[in-house]
Formats: sequence, C-alpha cells, structure tokens
Amino acid sequence: MRSRLKRAGPLALVAFAALAALVVLPGSALATEAELTQSQTDAGLGGSLPINTMWVVIAAVFVLLMQAGFAMLEIGFSRGKNAGTGVAKILTNLSIAAVCYWAVGFAFAFGSDEVFGGLGSIIGSNGFFLQLAGAGGTELGPGNSGLPVMAVSDATVEAKFLFQFAFCAVSLAIVWGSTLERIKYSAYVIYAIVFASIIYPIGSHWVFGGGWLQNGETGLLPTGMQDFAGSTAVHLIGATGALAALLLLGPRKGKYGPDGKPRVIPGHSMPFVGLGVLILFFGWFGFNPGSTLGATDGRLAEVAVVTLLGAAGGVIGAFVASQIRLKTIDIGMTANGAIAGLVAITAPSGYVEAWAGPPIGFIAGLIVVFGVIAIDKKIDDPLGATSAHGLAGVWGTLSCGLFTSPRLAEYNAFGDPAGGLFYSGSVKQLVAQGVGVLVAFIFVFALSYATFAIIKATIGLRVSEEEEDAGLDIVEHGMYGYPEQFIPLPEIGAASTGPAAAANAEETRVTAATGNPARTRGEVPA
Repeated sequence: MRSRLKRAGPLALVAFAALAALVVLPGSALATEAELTQSQTDAGLGGSLPINTMWVVIAAVFVLLMQAGFAMLEIGFSRGKNAGTGVAKILTNLSIAAVCYWAVGFAFAFGSDEVFGGLGSIIGSNGFFLQLAGAGGTELGPGNSGLPVMAVSDATVEAKFLFQFAFCAVSLAIVWGSTLERIKYSAYVIYAIVFASIIYPIGSHWVFGGGWLQNGETGLLPTGMQDFAGSTAVHLIGATGALAALLLLGPRKGKYGPDGKPRVIPGHSMPFVGLGVLILFFGWFGFNPGSTLGATDGRLAEVAVVTLLGAAGGVIGAFVASQIRLKTIDIGMTANGAIAGLVAITAPSGYVEAWAGPPIGFIAGLIVVFGVIAIDKKIDDPLGATSAHGLAGVWGTLSCGLFTSPRLAEYNAFGDPAGGLFYSGSVKQLVAQGVGVLVAFIFVFALSYATFAIIKATIGLRVSEEEEDAGLDIVEHGMYGYPEQFIPLPEIGAASTGPAAAANAEETRVTAATGNPARTRGEVPA
C-alpha cells in the first residue's frame, strides 16, 4: 500500500499544481464566453448555421433512404425472375447521379450566371464540382451567394448539394420503375448520365432553381410558378422521362392479348410493395420539410403536418376509387394512393395551410386509380409511375393555383402574393401553374424521347424475347435473385434443404422418368 501511495504522490502534486495555476492565472489569460462566441461566429460556426446545416443533411439522408423504398417497390412488382436486377439498378442510379450532379448538374440547377452571363434564367453556371465563385472568379464564403435561390438559407454548400442530389436520384428512379423486366442495362446507364447531367438539372432550374418559370420572367406567365419541393421539378420530370421510354420500349411479352386487352402480370411480393411504400412515406418527411433548408424558423413542422395529411387523403381517395371501380380494396392501388397523395402535396406543402392537405391528397388518390386503369389499356407501366408521379404531380402543381395561402406566398416570395383562387378570386396563379407544367413536360419529353431514340437506333433499348423469358437476373447479372426457385437441386448442392429443394428434386425426378421437362418453379408464364 505504501509503495502505491509513493507512486501516486508525483501525480497528485501535478494535479494540485494545475489546479493552483487555474486559480492564480489572471482572467485575461483565459478566453471569455463572449470571446469564444465571437471566434465561432468569425469561423462561420455561430448563429443558425450549424443547426440549419445539420437539418439539411438529416433531411438529405431521409430522402436517400427513399432509394430503399423504390427498390422494394420495384422488386415487389417484378416477377421472381427479375427480382435481383432492381438492386443493381438502384445502386447504379445513385452512383451515376452522384458523380454527374456533383460535376455539372448542381451548377446547372442552382448556380448563378457567373460563367454563362445573362443566361441565368435558362441555366445556372456556378458551382461546377462544388466550386463557387463570385464576380471575376473570386471564391465565395459561407453566404452561398453563388446559389441565388438558396441564399436565404445559411446551411453550407455541401449540405445543399447533398439534399438536391438526393432529389435528382429520386427523379431518375421514377424513370426506371416503369421499364421493369425488359430494358437493357446499358441503355439504363446511358440515359442516367444524360438525365443527371442535363435533363433534370435544367428542367428543375426552370421550376424551382431560380429559373424563368419560377420567377415569371416571360409574357407567358402572369406571375411566378410555385413548386415548393418538386411535384413538377422532381416527380413530373421523372414520370415524363418514363413515358418517353415506354413509348419506344413497348410492353412486356404477353401483356396484351390477341384482342388487344391488357392482362394482369402480377408482381411476386405485395409485402415488399407495402414495405417500399412505408419507406417512401418516411423519406417524404425529409423531402418536403427538408425543402425549408433550415430549422430555425420552425416552418419544417408545419410542412411535415401538411405532408402527413396529404398522404392520408391519398390513401383514402384510392380506397374509395378502388371500391367504386374494382369492387375491392386493391393492394397495389392503395399503395399507389399513398404515393400519389405524397406526390400531389409536394408542390403545395410549403404554400398551403393544413386544412388543404386532405382534399389535395384525396383527389390525387382518385386520380391515380382511374389513371392507372386508363393508361394500362395502351401502355405497360408495371408500377403505375406515369399515374402516381405524373398525373398526381400535375394535379399537385395545379393545386397551388387553388389553395396557396397569401401568408405563405408572401413568406416564400414566389408567385402571386394574393394567393390561390380560393383566397384571391383570381386565376393568375392557376394559369402560371398550368403553363409551368406544360413547358416542363414538353422540354423533358423532347430530350428524353430523343435520347432513348438514339439509344434504340444504336445499341438497342430492349432485351431479346429469349432474354426476357429467361429473366433479367440471369441475363444481365448471371444469378437469380431467388436461386433456389430456379436452379435445379443438383446445381445448388447439399446446402439447399426444405420444401423448395424437395419440390425441385421431385420435378427433376419426374422429368427424368417421363422425358417431359417440368416448368421451372416460380416462373410466371407470360
């Protein structure tokens, strides 16, 4: 014990000396609280910057999680032989969008006109590779003045990029949901590059990136267009790209009978569809509230409530429409009702009061059911993306012209400060919304159709009939998403046991005994 005290003695003396030094040191030698605060402010860390940056990053992560929702939705609506390819497409989607949007897309979408001069209303030109510069090429500080429409928020440039990149990835994911089970992977990659670099950045710049539609800088518009979080800028743009692809791609084999009537090709997992919708639902609370680009004014909570009510209205609307039209509660339609309600409330989420959320969502739920049924008669869209994201996106954008509150129009500083038709009695905002939707659709459709047409004429857009029959999992990726359902037992090995393996072994025995090959289990005939 004595030896331990002897060893501890020097340490105790050091500690005592340090404590004494703190007591006797003059107050001027230590930084005061005021001095520390000033130091943080000088470094850009004081005030609202940290909390706003943190909120924008958190919201971006919420939106990025939506990619998992899209994966589950696409896999669930696919047949078992095409389940695995959805994973690869989602990862490719994120990777291509990240690099292209970082390099040029973000600058085109939100940058000022430092490079292209007076073309700022058409295309941004500041922020390539996230390098912002002021007049004469001088670097800008944390004020973000190189991103005019987002300068109201003091969140860092990196946070804003991450958030807006997540939007680009969502819009691109919408395109591919409609092309399930028959598009070439190489075609997907090429279009993704064009979309993330040019189509989406320019289209979104016009609508909510400070471009001419948002600012009303044309005789076509009586006032600026309103789209708080992207019913048009994200969802309609993605759905329009999907429509262009579908017109050139054609339906899946067996989708339409000899009489031309559509036949149902059911997906292999409605639970996956449900899980996907719930993940998307969760992600939308980053999508819309995150578009406030800040937390200190408290607006994000209002937007979150409006988002919730819009989604609820969409589910109820789809429930009612499904009962009227199909005489049943269709799972896929109800799921699309939730998505349609969320898509529709996206544009007005920052412009309308809470009471407007349920009717906007309810009408979207009605639209999506009747829209899916009508479109399915001529166009094979397995997910109903052209209806859930396209038609619902149009309705959501137009709804600003009806429901926008004067209080929020003034706060956001875009559009008619008198509000929508129900407040102002004027159709000024409604006309601006309609023109904006039409212009965005024409622009995106023209560029997307041209891109897909070039792909089709060169490397080809669609897999062969034999490859479609086999499934894209084995054709494009060399392995099934569910190997034990498709690969004969001897090829899998002794590790495979249970009912699936036993049934497979029985099929192999029957084939050997009769000479007639048994149909591969799990494969849905065309």
